Amino acid sequence: MDTTTPLKFRVGMFGAFIAPILFLVGATMYFVVFKAFDMSALTTAGIVGIIIAGVFAKEYRRYWDSVIEGLANPIAMTVVMILFTVGPLSALLESTGVSEGFVWLAAELHVTGGLFIAIVFLAACAMSISTGTSLGTMFTAFPIFYPAGDAVGADALLLAGAIFSGAMFGDNLAPISDTTVISAATQRYRRREGSAEVAGVVGSRAKYSLTTAAICFLLFLLIGNAVAPPAHGGPVDSGGYSPLGLVMLIPIVALIVVAFWKRNLYLAITVGVISGTIVALVFGLLTPKDIMYVKEGAPSGFLFDGVNGMLPLICLSIAVFGMIGVVRAAGVFDVIIGALTRSKWARGPRGAESAIAIGQSITTAIFAGVVGPSLVPFSVIADEIGATAKLHPYRRANVMECFAMGFAAIVPSFSAFLFIINQLTGGYDNMPVISPVAASAVAFYPIVLTLVMIFSIVTGWGRRFESVNGEPVKRVEDIVPDPDPDPDSHLIPGEAVSSPPAPAQRA
Repeated sequence: MDTTTPLKFRVGMFGAFIAPILFLVGATMYFVVFKAFDMSALTTAGIVGIIIAGVFAKEYRRYWDSVIEGLANPIAMTVVMILFTVGPLSALLESTGVSEGFVWLAAELHVTGGLFIAIVFLAACAMSISTGTSLGTMFTAFPIFYPAGDAVGADALLLAGAIFSGAMFGDNLAPISDTTVISAATQRYRRREGSAEVAGVVGSRAKYSLTTAAICFLLFLLIGNAVAPPAHGGPVDSGGYSPLGLVMLIPIVALIVVAFWKRNLYLAITVGVISGTIVALVFGLLTPKDIMYVKEGAPSGFLFDGVNGMLPLICLSIAVFGMIGVVRAAGVFDVIIGALTRSKWARGPRGAESAIAIGQSITTAIFAGVVGPSLVPFSVIADEIGATAKLHPYRRANVMECFAMGFAAIVPSFSAFLFIINQLTGGYDNMPVISPVAASAVAFYPIVLTLVMIFSIVTGWGRRFESVNGEPVKRVEDIVPDPDPDPDSHLIPGEAVSSPPAPAQRA
């Protein structure tokens, strides 16, 4: 079977988008029109779309092979395993009253409304920068903070946006984040060996991430206070709440420490679940049967509930990655890359950065807003376009990842993150289920980060070029000519030129 040519459809390249379009229509109908917030229904729409699109494929067997290849992607399975392992931890926190403990603490400190939302944003930032994962932070933070919103007078929609925004902050900046590592490792030097160092990328990215976080903090504080329900204007009575659930912060701290120390999310989650179970049993928040038991022929307990609760989202992930496999096999990414590389305007610094921003945004949107998988296929073209404009690998990595985590990650009715928010806000008394469309409006971190990066491209803020030995310089004019007499020394392995370039060209 020939896999070197793109997968063909009887309706042209449009065939690659049949499944995503049907999925988008299904998501819109369920979430926007009928207000039916059900992940399994979305999975159905995705699977039906995949089946229907296969009818239009010229090579039916190869079409399904491309679906399987999408599922077999290591990043796809990483997402699935993170969901499986973090599910029990989320269920444990939800069942042990940690949220009630935070209500008690907030009442004692007189923290309500917008201030509570802003503090929750900072807490989620701290968790995500330590663990390096947005998914893990969301599944850990939502059961802790979201149910407490009603008692302290916090707007539910803004509170959900604060948790999500804090989760994205760490994924964007943490040195142990998979997206940080991918963006750095894929951008190569041209004036020396190797690729961008993670520490250097993080250091240069901090100005964008911290600026965005500061703006978000103010937005959550000011808007949160402006929309706080009048009924919650006075102090909250802590008498009806128990502080005992706060002991569950012990396993959360253990999880964060292990994640930062060992840089292994699975080990950190394992430590969190085991230590959390022990702490909950010791303080009487759980009984042994609450861990795993059978009642009237039906399994129950937080371990079962955690895994079972993840199944709808995992099934949805499988459908999404199957569609991504088809889009990739059809050569859609090659078309995007070709269009960008042929553009004359992409050869200058600002044009190259704009091309990277646009191309990465489109790629991320196609990947349902999941940042890690979207960085891998586009990183090659970002590396080539950026190097042509002499941009430093740090700058290429920053533009590429920051736009991947921007607007493209929160496209309404198609973003995996928004679907996760929808699932994590369900099942709480007096707190509404947040629809993906509504969640996109308060996802301040991706929105503000996009605006910050647009400002950076337009003004050149933070732009650096690669000089001799990979040193970053502010201006093209500051690039030091390569002292190596070998005319081909500046080329990457495998490249060649018909004649030696002039020194000015090599600079």
